[in-house]
Amino acid sequence: MELQQLRYVVAVAETSNFTRAAERHRVVQSALSHQIAALERELGARLFERTSRRVRLTPAGEAFLPAARECLEAADRARADVAATGGEIRGRLAVGAIPTVTAVNLPIALRDYSRRHPRVHISLTSAGSEDLIEQVRRGGIDVAFLGLPPRMEPKNVRSRRLGGGELVAVVAPDHHLTENELDLRDLADEPFIDFRAGVAGRVQSDEAFAAAGVRREVPFEVSSADFMVDLVRQGLGVGMLPAAYAPRFPDLRVIRLRNAPARVEHLIWHPRPSPAATAFLDLLPHRESLPA
Repeated sequence: MELQQLRYVVAVAETSNFTRAAERHRVVQSALSHQIAALERELGARLFERTSRRVRLTPAGEAFLPAARECLEAADRARADVAATGGEIRGRLAVGAIPTVTAVNLPIALRDYSRRHPRVHISLTSAGSEDLIEQVRRGGIDVAFLGLPPRMEPKNVRSRRLGGGELVAVVAPDHHLTENELDLRDLADEPFIDFRAGVAGRVQSDEAFAAAGVRREVPFEVSSADFMVDLVRQGLGVGMLPAAYAPRFPDLRVIRLRNAPARVEHLIWHPRPSPAATAFLDLLPHRESLPA
């Protein structure tokens, strides 16, 4: 069993096509097919079902794929670790971030890192805090930026607090609320646009309203801040955004809240960071360190 055979299997699984997989690796299709067939003979099982219209994994292929990816990742890490002993950082850096991260200027941080370590392949995933914690825990993402309610801490990963801040209400320019500052109780009768119930971006607001004794209606649940803003612009309700993030939308009116929801931004990473991840962590601000 050779690493190149594993790469071919992963490529076919991801593209569902032998031709596209061969193009990805810049080999002729017959060579790729020959290597996969040789691996199947060695394993004593077919990894793919091939028809004239599609290619899909067999049950044996489904079982084999995660291990193949783990082997390739281990080989890449071994090469990166050896290179790091000579002062060269290479390999991959998978970064995750919530869309509303403000404690770090992430585009600039990625630019600076790329210039300093040009042999590292960088990828970025945008997702919710809970999903990012799980991906870092599993090793699919190396480092991630989260936003959590103050009482919550990321579990089973290493973490560092980057800073905290309050949320503000945002409304359409012609909204009937004209005050610049309100109490949460003043918003009791307003429809809200917020993230879906249970996720960290929603919990911080729900807890603040509950503490104020306010029951609010959230008829519009969204999965992204941009979608929230689009609905707010149409006058469909009140949105809640981090105070440091809201200025990105100058066409919306911002209402500061006297008993505002709060959140804390965290940087998290796998307990065994790769050299590429360690180099990225070294570029970022160091504040309060938290236990794993």
